[in-house]
Amino acid sequence: MERIAVIGAGTMGNGIAHVFAQNGYKVNLVDIARESLDKGVATITKNLDRMISKEAIDETKKETTLSNITTYTNLKEGVSDTDLVVEAATENLDIKLKIFKDLDEICKAETILATNTSSISITQIGAATNRPEKVIGMHFMNPVPIMKLVEIIRGYSTSDEVTETIMELSKKLGKTPTEVNDYPGFVANRILMPMINESIETLYNGVAGVEEIDTVMKLGMAHPMGPLQLADFIGLDVCLSILNVMYDGFKNPKYAPCPLLVNMVMAGKLGVKSGEGFYDYSESRKAENVSPQFK
Repeated sequence: MERIAVIGAGTMGNGIAHVFAQNGYKVNLVDIARESLDKGVATITKNLDRMISKEAIDETKKETTLSNITTYTNLKEGVSDTDLVVEAATENLDIKLKIFKDLDEICKAETILATNTSSISITQIGAATNRPEKVIGMHFMNPVPIMKLVEIIRGYSTSDEVTETIMELSKKLGKTPTEVNDYPGFVANRILMPMINESIETLYNGVAGVEEIDTVMKLGMAHPMGPLQLADFIGLDVCLSILNVMYDGFKNPKYAPCPLLVNMVMAGKLGVKSGEGFYDYSESRKAENVSPQFK
């Protein structure tokens, strides 16, 4: 594999592009909005500068990494000659199915199609294509340049060869790939999201405040970040979407989103991305609410 396409220049997409480019791969970063592409490249540049300040890389490595990234607003131009496509668009089933149907028609027959989805069925996504054996989940963690785990999710039809190829590729990126099967939420979010949801329920029921809940989990359970702060960084809308996928998939009330989470999303309080969630992320308060792993 030499040329990679990443669909979506948001938080996950630009992080994935960064990691591939830094490891010597030619990356086509694709998004329908030029503004999003510019913002994504600016984020990559800022993160590379942060790595230079920590003496993790030098200026030459930064310039090489940036030179490996080419941006596109046209999907066909961005993916037609690639060996792997990693989709990192909005966590919305209809959008993903449309993207994969288009990718199947545009990409070379041998191109592997991966999705960074955190909860949606790989089997269902693969069924939208004529190459389900070449469709796989490649779930990176945020922030992508720092976090080591990649969940590798096999759909019902994903081949052994494709799975092994993506496992080995992940290792070449300096990641630790872990193979899991295709069930709602996979492993990471099947365990994480009920914990976040229960933390919100604990707040909703008046058991304790935001900082108190997070302090208990940080100091009592050795979590680097409290669950409510983590929810803010993930995005409360994303948390809600994942819980809804799991609730629909398992038909189990334990996955039903807390009414407080639903109301906050409807009110536009989405966490870091909107400037307010369980914490205040306005410029005057931003620094104190950022976990060390994000600095």
